[in-house]
Amino acid sequence: MNYHGIILGLGTFLCIGVFHPIVIKAEYHFGVGCWPVFFILGIAGCIGSLFVESIYVSVLLGVFSFSCFWSILELYQQRERVRKGWFPKKKDRK
Repeated sequence: MNYHGIILGLGTFLCIGVFHPIVIKAEYHFGVGCWPVFFILGIAGCIGSLFVESIYVSVLLGVFSFSCFWSILELYQQRERVRKGWFPKKKDRK
């Protein structure tokens, strides 16, 4: 039997699942101005993925990096969800 797909699928699922609350908290505490952090982490993950020998680690770094890139878009969408009242707004932010 081949478990590679299951292992990588689970790792992908967990990575994407972890980013959902990270984006919510990042937008709440820092606003959309923290997008460069996600961009830099995404670039670092892409570079790391190119130089790691383990296929598992390389694939998961790729998933991590593109989850970071997707999170940039999600930050702006989260701002709109907050504006609509679907999520709480930080009191001291203008």
